[in-house]
Amino acid sequence: MVCVLLLVGAFVPLPFTLTQPGVTVDTLGEYQGKQVITISGAPVRTTTGQLRATTISATNPDQKLSLRRALEAWANEDEALRPTDQVYPESDPADAQEETQRQMTESQDAATLAALGYLHLSPSQVKVTVNLGDIGGPSAGQMIALGIIDKLDGDGKGGDLTGGMVVAGTGTVDADGRIGAVGGVPLKTLAAARDGATVFLVPLGECAEARVNTPEGLRLVPVETLAGSVAALIALHSGSGTVPHC
Repeated sequence: MVCVLLLVGAFVPLPFTLTQPGVTVDTLGEYQGKQVITISGAPVRTTTGQLRATTISATNPDQKLSLRRALEAWANEDEALRPTDQVYPESDPADAQEETQRQMTESQDAATLAALGYLHLSPSQVKVTVNLGDIGGPSAGQMIALGIIDKLDGDGKGGDLTGGMVVAGTGTVDADGRIGAVGGVPLKTLAAARDGATVFLVPLGECAEARVNTPEGLRLVPVETLAGSVAALIALHSGSGTVPHC
């Protein structure tokens, strides 16, 4: 009987989604041949360095995992299992895609309002267009907002917000500049290090998760607000001020 149960368990689909490190996108540059952030109505700076939004890659919501594949993923630090209903609130693939795109659109709008609010600029005068192709979800919000700030104002003193560094990060942002938690942080730090980042901005409440298998050479910087993120980046490359750490 035990053998039969193990055999059945090895092939019965499990309600989990397999996730892996996904692409990272420099919000100061291009993605899929198009500028990520386009601004009109205000002078735009030429920037150096990178501000990379990080993603995770997930199996489709209708793709089921066997126990055997789940155990393989559990043993591999480059893969993680998450309940499918947490990754995809909508189980139908078409509905799931529509929902993640809706979240991205809302995230872009909030990031624009947060960045312009930080710079005391009016959204009626400055128009921001964001293109991230088929990437969905809300977790690129912080890095989009920082990209807008860097393009318009840099560090506020004529220099780049990044100080020429490759900075990656994750986190939602609301119109008031509050940074929110996301999922898949350990996988996103792997993606960030893979693509050359040395600094990773992480929502404060996810420090413990971010420390799981943190890649060597990647500095974790916890943040709670957009203003705090800007201050931390300036402190990093100027050598003055306090840089928070996990």
